[in-house]
Amino acid sequence: MQDKDLKKYLDGLYKKYRKKHSSKDPVWTLHRFSDIRDIEIIGFIISCYTYGQVDVINAFVERILKITGNNIYEFTVNFSKSKDKKRFTGMYYRFNNESHLVNLFDIIKQALAKHGSLNNLFLDHYNNTDQNIVNALTGFTQELKLPLKDKTTFKHFIPDPGANSASKRLNLFLRWMVRKDEIDLGAWNGIPKSKLIIPLDIHVHRVARQLGLVKRASPDLKFAVELTNKLKQFDPRDPVKYDFALCHIGIDKVT
Repeated sequence: MQDKDLKKYLDGLYKKYRKKHSSKDPVWTLHRFSDIRDIEIIGFIISCYTYGQVDVINAFVERILKITGNNIYEFTVNFSKSKDKKRFTGMYYRFNNESHLVNLFDIIKQALAKHGSLNNLFLDHYNNTDQNIVNALTGFTQELKLPLKDKTTFKHFIPDPGANSASKRLNLFLRWMVRKDEIDLGAWNGIPKSKLIIPLDIHVHRVARQLGLVKRASPDLKFAVELTNKLKQFDPRDPVKYDFALCHIGIDKVT
């Protein structure tokens, strides 16, 4: 397929999927909140658990929201690891146990106390001269993990972009926070959407290969950057806008 035909096809997919609730996805939970402070925290927490079946992810997130009384910011800034950990007894999700969730709330609380917001934390590591957000995302995740005594248990939970991990869930979180349309919330300031990297999962990887967008085989960070750069040929200002459609035509098996 020639580039002009690919652009027409991808733009058509974007228009089809950009409507709210066009396909089952964890992002719709974020649309229930109006306060940016709530959105960035629940968005980050959801992104950490965004692997596996959508219905299972959403059900687990609902349990978290019930525990926090749907007041995620207030719960987080007042979180006490010693007093509140009992609330999360039995909160297991696949590779992650209840201690991961407790530690997650604790490190977010510490980040908010130091920076005021996760947006500010990310901006402290962001340099506008960087080609993309890889360096900022690496610094962001490393600082979040600093308070942890055992970082190995968070190796899967919060991956390391500096180790060539595609970091799908982290890039998904950034897509939610930076872009703004019917899907993404645009809750953050100071980061151009042109610097984002596509969240690379098995569906996007497979579809990108089938469409001939990327020749590289390994589903790593280099693949994600190469795919993003290819998509910039179709929309230099907003290449990651195609992600939701690319992902869901893989999930929904659309041709």
